[in-house]
Amino acid sequence: MKPLKALNAGKPYAEQIKPFNFILSGHALPLGHPRGVNPERFHLIAPYETDPRKWERLPWIDQYSTKGTRYRISTTVPSLTRQIARVKSYGDVLEEYEFHEEAKCADASEAPCGKQSIGLLFRRRVAIGSPHFIGKESNKLEEVEEGSVPDAGDVYTQYPDPRRDEWATKILPRLKMMSVPQLIAATGISRRAIQRVRNDGVRPQRRHRELLTKAVLELWGVSRRSKI
Repeated sequence: MKPLKALNAGKPYAEQIKPFNFILSGHALPLGHPRGVNPERFHLIAPYETDPRKWERLPWIDQYSTKGTRYRISTTVPSLTRQIARVKSYGDVLEEYEFHEEAKCADASEAPCGKQSIGLLFRRRVAIGSPHFIGKESNKLEEVEEGSVPDAGDVYTQYPDPRRDEWATKILPRLKMMSVPQLIAATGISRRAIQRVRNDGVRPQRRHRELLTKAVLELWGVSRRSKI
């Protein structure tokens, strides 16, 4: 509610923007932000208005700003100023949709769809790797949807479970299928240390874990990157 203080100032409670009210949201075009703002931390909102003819004259403010700076919007202005943002029209949204990437589909060559993919699309093949537990926290998910954060994986909160990590689910089971002499020759680790890992389930120190993992990868060709 902090950015809305400037819009609510001096108005009766009934006319203020309150929780669970509707508002308008303006999405700036690439390179359409007012001069001097941070494009990654800029998003315009305004009081709800059903008449589109009035939208350009509304007091638009940046939801990330606490100063309540007001801006104007336009879909046609040729050159931007410090107070005018060029926002997407419904036509711009439709044009983007024509060339948007369909992340769930593949093209005829089974490659992931891109903006230039044409023809009949197919569902992508999915290879399930080790599970990763993530929280439901909405860490910067709005920025991901707006495109200012390129990869959603960068903002998720992960909760690793050592019982289900790559070592426990992929590496250790295959170590138990290899002979001790084979592992000694491949890693140079002592017989006693290898037996403690194989038989007692002791998680080795980092250096030994890297050597044992490398031996498994070379013999079994196990991919270290989980494909989801």
